[in-house]
Amino acid sequence: MSDVSAPSDAPRRDTPDRAPGRRGRATRRRLLDATAQLLESNTYRDVKVVDIARVAGTSPATFYQYFSDVEEAVLALAEEVEELAGAALGALVVGGSWKGADGWANALALADGFVSTWDRHRSVLRVIDLATDEGDQRFRAVRTRMLGAPSEALVALLEGRGERPADARAEAGVVVSMLAHVAAHRAGLEQWGASPEGLRQSMARVVYVTVTGQSPPG
Repeated sequence: MSDVSAPSDAPRRDTPDRAPGRRGRATRRRLLDATAQLLESNTYRDVKVVDIARVAGTSPATFYQYFSDVEEAVLALAEEVEELAGAALGALVVGGSWKGADGWANALALADGFVSTWDRHRSVLRVIDLATDEGDQRFRAVRTRMLGAPSEALVALLEGRGERPADARAEAGVVVSMLAHVAAHRAGLEQWGASPEGLRQSMARVVYVTVTGQSPPG
């Protein structure tokens, strides 16, 4: 992602780091929120520092006190989403029994969790996917960490069921990749003719069969 260089009179970020005070944290938050807002209606390459500053109600010089360029601000947003979403999705895997009706309810909850995560953070997750596909290792690492939490939780369940470690990792990786892909492309699948509930049931069915080795109850 490219952007204009920091103006020569902008405060530089290569000075010794100091923990920001409450006002500094609030300013940084406004800048990140403005970046997220702009990403909802623009491709990330079209987002400029001057636009972020305008939406945040501050100046480009202030932006450069916190971020070296737009890409760094977007990466900070991606890391926030990764921290929140990864832990939440992992918790859905380990939260409760996977037997019978309880297991089916957990599988549905995990499908719902992926869909709601992508709906809530779609603009940032879209950038993560695009940058990852383009080979940006920083965004790839964010995506790996975010999907790693539910993947590792599924691995633990499968190994507990007696799966060999390599097989457990393969199955968990396929399931989590499927959930993320469907959540990311749900709108297109619905336009193609799949119903929202049908997608939800199908996602949950794959999870349940993988974890339990059985067909869903009922």
